[in-house]
Amino acid sequence: MRSPRTGSGLGASTAPTEGPTDGHARMSTSADYYEILGIARDASGDEVKRAYRRLAIKWHPDQNPDNPEAEVRFKACAEAYEVLSDPERRAIYDRHGHAGLRGRAGHDFSSMHVEDIFSMFNDIFGGQARAGGRRQRGPARGFDLETEVEVTLADVLTGCEREVRFQRPEVCSICKGSGAKPGTKPVECQTCGGQGQVAQQGLGGLFRMVTTCPSCAGRGSVVKDRCTECRGAGRTSVQRVLSVRIPKGISDGQVVRVAGEGEPPPPQSSPDGTGVRGDLHIAVRVAEDERFERQGSDLITVLEVSFADAALGGTVVVPTLDGESETELEAGTQHGEMFRLDGKGVPDLRTGERGDLVVVVHVKVPRKLTARQRELIEGLRAAERPPAPGKAEPPKAKRADGAGGSGGRKRGGFWGKMKDSLGA
Repeated sequence: MRSPRTGSGLGASTAPTEGPTDGHARMSTSADYYEILGIARDASGDEVKRAYRRLAIKWHPDQNPDNPEAEVRFKACAEAYEVLSDPERRAIYDRHGHAGLRGRAGHDFSSMHVEDIFSMFNDIFGGQARAGGRRQRGPARGFDLETEVEVTLADVLTGCEREVRFQRPEVCSICKGSGAKPGTKPVECQTCGGQGQVAQQGLGGLFRMVTTCPSCAGRGSVVKDRCTECRGAGRTSVQRVLSVRIPKGISDGQVVRVAGEGEPPPPQSSPDGTGVRGDLHIAVRVAEDERFERQGSDLITVLEVSFADAALGGTVVVPTLDGESETELEAGTQHGEMFRLDGKGVPDLRTGERGDLVVVVHVKVPRKLTARQRELIEGLRAAERPPAPGKAEPPKAKRADGAGGSGGRKRGGFWGKMKDSLGA
């Protein structure tokens, strides 16, 4: 998958989530703005800007003429950027969500610097947008590439090495990027006169935009006799294999960036590939683990215990990422109670410190009882139920060794515990 250039390092990378559109210039959406731009909630202003520019270029309708959803996604990204790029609006959104922004949203590019606007249009149209004589400078740069890799929670604990395979365009070895058959040369484009660009008026005549020539795709020349290897494209697709280090503590959807492993500059900018390669962005997917639920650097697990263990307490075995761990369960532990095992979570990506393992106790009630189990539980029930007024106290169950049953409990104690359990 190919994406325009971006300077992000580690960070969330998810596809934008679009909501319903009513056909107006701005699309209202209930989707989370951070999810739309694929960034973390503590992302810096520069990260917000980079994420927006990357997605705006990717989903601009002019780049996706045959994709009816592109405009919807483009508007969703614009709306998210309009809010998150403004510190005051972002603070309101963080506190109150969409409800706090009613009547405020509406993307009009006013929050972007003029240089950012023209730089974005330059990336979209492949030409040079001019305002006050400004024009893009620097060497030609290739597109970034995106791929995915899957890891387990155990890999998150220690970090790991993963082999990544992906397809990457390379300069054709036969024509050296010209696209022409060996022994021939491209001829000058008649549409742009060899300039590779044509001038247009943009945004109602507010500025003059120089865009890529539609006939020669910016090369300034057209190929009559095409190279048989690349069929005139100047680039061929090759498979690339890399060994990539995945850091410990990484979260699902975060991205590892490998500099210089993206595409070479496009043929219209640099036929022979001279310039700066793009980067490779590897989205990390953390596979689900049926034993644990992850919340940040903490893990949550459910521990099933018997009624006897919950009532009497004792040593229980808790599964962790490091293996099984023994701990003491307090007597009288209730169904749904929680306790923590310090340092048994996953590492924090930035600090490396491990979170905790939160254990939720699930008291398991047996569906089938042996005769001995039934006798003991009936004895317990008899001890917990005081006799009704005017009725004789039911006989106490005898233990297997012939000793008498245990004494009764105070009236109302059981229901008091039930009320506590239900939060009444």
